[in-house]
Amino acid sequence: MTRPEALFPLFAGLETLPGVGPKAAQAFRALGVERPKDLLYLLPHSGVDRARRDSVRDITPPATLTVEVEVGSHVPPRQKGRPYRVHVRDRKLEFQLVFFHARADYLQKLLPTGQRRLVSGKVEFFDGMAQIVHPDHVLRVEEAEEIPAYEPVYPLSAGLTQKLVSKAVVAALTRLPAAGEWIDPGLKAREGWPDWPAALAAAHAPDGAAALAPTHPARQRLAYDELFAHQLMLSIARASIRRGKGIATEGTGALCARVLASLPYAPTGAQMRAVAEIAADMASVRRMNRLLQGDVGAGKTLVAFQALLIAVEAGGQGVMMAPTEILARQHFEGLAPLARAAGVRLELLTGRDRGAERAMKLEDLAMGRIPILVGTHAVFQKDVEFRDLRLAVVDEQHRFGVAQRMELGAKGEAVDVLVMTATPIPRSLALATHGDMDVSVLDEKPAGRKPIRTAMVSSDRLDEVVEHLRKAVAEGRQAYWVCPLVEESELVDYASAEERFRSLRAALGERVGLVHGQMPPAEKDAAMARFVAGESLVLVATTVIEVGVNVPNATIMVIEQAETFGLAQLHQLRGRVGRGEAASTCLLLYQPPLNETGRRRLTTIRDTEDGFRIAEEDLAMRGAGDLIGTAQSGLPRFRVADLERQASLMALAQSDARKLLHDDPGLSGPRGAAARLLLWLMDQDRALRMISVG
Repeated sequence: MTRPEALFPLFAGLETLPGVGPKAAQAFRALGVERPKDLLYLLPHSGVDRARRDSVRDITPPATLTVEVEVGSHVPPRQKGRPYRVHVRDRKLEFQLVFFHARADYLQKLLPTGQRRLVSGKVEFFDGMAQIVHPDHVLRVEEAEEIPAYEPVYPLSAGLTQKLVSKAVVAALTRLPAAGEWIDPGLKAREGWPDWPAALAAAHAPDGAAALAPTHPARQRLAYDELFAHQLMLSIARASIRRGKGIATEGTGALCARVLASLPYAPTGAQMRAVAEIAADMASVRRMNRLLQGDVGAGKTLVAFQALLIAVEAGGQGVMMAPTEILARQHFEGLAPLARAAGVRLELLTGRDRGAERAMKLEDLAMGRIPILVGTHAVFQKDVEFRDLRLAVVDEQHRFGVAQRMELGAKGEAVDVLVMTATPIPRSLALATHGDMDVSVLDEKPAGRKPIRTAMVSSDRLDEVVEHLRKAVAEGRQAYWVCPLVEESELVDYASAEERFRSLRAALGERVGLVHGQMPPAEKDAAMARFVAGESLVLVATTVIEVGVNVPNATIMVIEQAETFGLAQLHQLRGRVGRGEAASTCLLLYQPPLNETGRRRLTTIRDTEDGFRIAEEDLAMRGAGDLIGTAQSGLPRFRVADLERQASLMALAQSDARKLLHDDPGLSGPRGAAARLLLWLMDQDRALRMISVG
């Protein structure tokens, strides 16, 4: 896998560019620019209109002016610290150029009295006189061409100037290789996109503000290139996983029928559709790589369990993995009644299993006596062997990225993989993070789930809320009370969980429990267990309860200082209630006055329970990186493409990439060769190794 020779100049050191020394190269790194190729995608974020004018009279200060002047007298400062002034005259008017801390001999040389110069800078009025303080450009008239009519403004870091950056960019643009076209010709013509070199040239030499907009054809083309390279990498990963021979796993339907017969309700249409999609994938000899996306309480567990039963019906085994022990235990408890109904043995394996007990489980697993195993990622350890593992269900809270999925594929295990996520991801993000997978969406609530009444309540009505709780507790109902932070901080006047716990105990008596992040795990588990068992009726908690807790009798959720939580978090927290027969309420306590963002967030939660709509709104408000925490999200960082505003381009890129690979799996045709070049340019060349292996 050697880099094509045509790209060598773009992959050379930055110091090979004119004007870039070791210091400047270091400063460029702060902008994420390591090589000349990175400069191609360091696009200007704004521009300055430097079109030539006849006179100061033609503009309304403060504004940028570019004008030819005759230099008049110099007025050096009378005392230290005062400005140096140079009188100049354009065709209609006299004004001043002002300099601070300037050397007289330098200014005499720059602006010789009696000569003509072109000056450009910001004009302001001072004491009724127009002046330009420290002009950006002072040039001889014959050098006027050096100032573009519209000057691009680049992002800078300490140690870089606009002049240095634009000079480096111009030099990098001379190093473009002769490349074919990697975009589908029909698509390119339909969108009216320029060729790659023309798009780069236009993006770096905008002719006005419109050329800086993401909707400009040149910018759109460059954004598409990024998304296309990313989707091509994911499609190659997907193809390589599918090339790995899978096993055809076909169920008989007998065990699934038993489970469905034992349920007090019928599965939703979305659940049946998802099971059918999964069953079809498992029955084919290609390896399944599917994402099951469902909102809080959409019934993912039932779908996953039916998939596991298909593996068992076919004579194989299934495993369900969760990121933490608490979640693994919860899955185990949630699946136990279903397993009983099916008459199938279900076991739990976590880091806590030791000695003889662990050895027994491992032996039973290896002999095939445990058809379904639930565990943490510990089930990946060397000594854990299955007799015939067919399906791995991964409950990912975004901790199982493309890289890990590739690893699971690289192990050569022909296991079908089903990844479940409870965080509704907007389509554009789902494509960015899970574009290598096929997606099943659960977008219906199971029958019997009552809507949750959500209300915004100002914190000065706290007493009423406590009174409401007192009545509910008297009727034997349970409630969560979520606090923003533990430990009083002088900076942030948050009601700490400890203090809220004490005040609610005083008001409601002994049956108030407390759980927060600072507690030892054993105490935390005990407090949760008391609440689950109904011994405590009100649980005061920090957000540790956000993930996966299931207490059907809990019907009230109070979220204190709700405006400080993110939309996704609020939605997850609310999803902890509304799991039983009784009607549920969620109270969003806020501290007035609410700012615009806080109000928008809380009204969104109040007005809809649709997790996908909430996720779209969250994306619009916060941006992609924040939405899933860029550090561990595996979310690609794009330089030009904007996931929020260009969501439709991402879907286009995915179908284009999949079609190219379908038509030319080895990327050996002319368009394939151009696409290989693009993958190198976009640092996605590891995908090429997967092609060459295949």
